[in-house]
Amino acid sequence: MIDKNLIIIFPLVVAFLATIIATPLSLILIRKMGILDDPKIHKHPAIIHTKPIPRGGGLPLFLGILIAGAIFLWPPNEITIAVFFAGFIALVVGLLDDKFDISPYIRFATNILSALIVVSAGITVSFITNPFGGILFLNQIEFLPQLISIVWIVWVMNMLNWSKGVDGQMPGIVAISAIVIGMLSLRFPIIDQNNLISAQLSFIIAGSSLGFLIFNFYPAKIFPGYSATAIYLLLAVVSILSSAKLATAILVMGVPMMDGLFTVFRRIMTGRSPFWHDKKHLHHLLLGLGLSQRKIALFYWLFSAILGSLALVLSSRGKLFAIIMLLIIVGGGILYLSRFLKRTNGKTNI
Repeated sequence: MIDKNLIIIFPLVVAFLATIIATPLSLILIRKMGILDDPKIHKHPAIIHTKPIPRGGGLPLFLGILIAGAIFLWPPNEITIAVFFAGFIALVVGLLDDKFDISPYIRFATNILSALIVVSAGITVSFITNPFGGILFLNQIEFLPQLISIVWIVWVMNMLNWSKGVDGQMPGIVAISAIVIGMLSLRFPIIDQNNLISAQLSFIIAGSSLGFLIFNFYPAKIFPGYSATAIYLLLAVVSILSSAKLATAILVMGVPMMDGLFTVFRRIMTGRSPFWHDKKHLHHLLLGLGLSQRKIALFYWLFSAILGSLALVLSSRGKLFAIIMLLIIVGGGILYLSRFLKRTNGKTNI
């Protein structure tokens, strides 16, 4: 019988405390390295702050997870080694981007490389539950599980990166998502190695995100930066390890997920690269309505918590209908807000 405290409470608390300690120490190093987001120098269309703020928040996040992982995921195995090595690569490239603003195509190539490392360790989506009954075994088609896993990991890394536009938005979403995925991993009568790793790492991610949130909530003392994609990668991995229940992950990250889909669609339809930034995400539209950064962050957290709770109780068919409804509601909301703001005051430059 596995002690649930060793899976849930202790990993979360240790990661939380480790990140609280690591963040101020990381801030000293980050400032010395000059990793700052200065709106006078960094000409990014989505910038909303007015004074220099340190970037590189992925560093204390990753350190908090690494410390807790060294305690609760020891001894390492092929899975944990591959996952943390891939996360380290994403962290290093992310820190370089936080400092030098490297090409988005280089970043994307690094996303794929990190995902390939994970998949090479056997972490793949081997099956999905058919919402209309039965199970679809993807491994019946050669390389299909690997391809879907790579696409999923890269998508989560980029989608969550777009969801850090206001202070506190991202760590709250990640923490809630990780807790839901961790709870999902513990629902099986027999907890195998993958489910155990998924559960413990999920609560470690949640603890680290909550620790970082203390410093990132408005007014932020540090931004996640692109280096935080290392944590998004880990979250994508645990969603795969939790018996491939990707529908749950899609629901709990539903709002940023749908915003990401519409972002890619909008950019492609307007003849622009999906990699280049703009100021037309949902959180920018909500800012245009006059909502504060704190209220927008709370809005995202609330929806993530509600959708995550639904994902834990809905059937596979129910999750499918919930995802379709979410797509319609969020997509309709984005289109309405875009046209409304353009018609009234044009604050979003749409």
